[in-house]
Amino acid sequence: MPSAFPDHPVHPLPPLREVIAQHDLQAKKSLGQNFLFDLNLTGRIARGGGDLGTGTTFEIGPGPGGLTRALLEEGARQVIAIERDPRMLPIQAEIAAAYPDRLTVVQADALEIDLTTLGEAPRRIVANLPYNVATPLILRWLASINSFACIVVMLQKEVVDRLAAAPRTKDYGRLSVITQWLCTVEPLFDVNPRAFVPPPKVTSTVVRLTPRPAPLAPCDFKALEAVTAAAFNQRRKMLRASLKGLGRMLPDGMDAEALCAAADIPPTARAEELSVEQFCTLARLCNAPGT
Repeated sequence: MPSAFPDHPVHPLPPLREVIAQHDLQAKKSLGQNFLFDLNLTGRIARGGGDLGTGTTFEIGPGPGGLTRALLEEGARQVIAIERDPRMLPIQAEIAAAYPDRLTVVQADALEIDLTTLGEAPRRIVANLPYNVATPLILRWLASINSFACIVVMLQKEVVDRLAAAPRTKDYGRLSVITQWLCTVEPLFDVNPRAFVPPPKVTSTVVRLTPRPAPLAPCDFKALEAVTAAAFNQRRKMLRASLKGLGRMLPDGMDAEALCAAADIPPTARAEELSVEQFCTLARLCNAPGT
C-alpha cells in the first residue's frame, strides 16, 4: 500500500548546518540546548517511537529541527513541537511549510503545558529533552501516563541508569520506583557526546518508557511521591528514621517504626533495599497529601 505521505518534503530543506549558519544560532546553556546533526541518530530516535502514522507525536525543544525532520520523514501523521525559544520558530515554520498540515509548533514551556489536551490519541512523546528539566518533565508525564502510548526520550545516561535501576544498587531511587511502578523501562542505545554541537560533558542514552496495562501495585501517586521522597532524601538512614519526614501523612497513632511493622517491612531497612511493591504498601498505609 502506498504511503499516505510523500517520501520527501514538498520544498527541499537545506542541511541543518546551513540552517544554523543562516539564522546565526548558538546553543543556549540556560535552556539546556545541544544541537544534534547526525541524521542516522535522529532517524533511530524517531523509529524508537514505533508506528508514528496514527495519532499525535509530541517533540519537546525541537531546536533547529533535526529530530523534527526525522519524525516527519518516518511518517508521523501529526507532530506537535513544544518550543520555548523564539529563535527557533522561523526554522520550525520552514519545516512546517515543507510538510503541509503535519507539523504544529506551540511556543510554550513544556513544564507548564498539558500535553493530554492537545492532538489526537494515540499520543506519544519522542524528544531530545533539555537536560536541565528532564527529570521534572518525566515526573509530570508519569502523573498522566495512561494518556500516552509511549515516551521515547534522550537523557543523560546517568538519568536513564536511575530510571532502570534495580533495588540494592547505587542508582536505585525515587525516580526508579515511580517510573517502574507505572512503566517498563527499555534503554535503547547510547549517544556519544561528539554527536552534538556543542558536545555535552556526558554520554546520552535514548530510553523508551511503555505504560504498564496496570501499575505494579495499587496506591496513590502523590502518596508514593511523598513516601519515596522521605525515604530517599536520607537514603543512608534506616526507615524508622527517614520516614519520620512524612509528618502528618503518618496514620493517627502510628510512628515511622509502626508504619514499617504494618507494612511487614523491617524498620532497620534502608530505602534502597525495598522493592517497588513494598513502597506501594507504605504509600497505601499513609494519608494522601492534602487529605
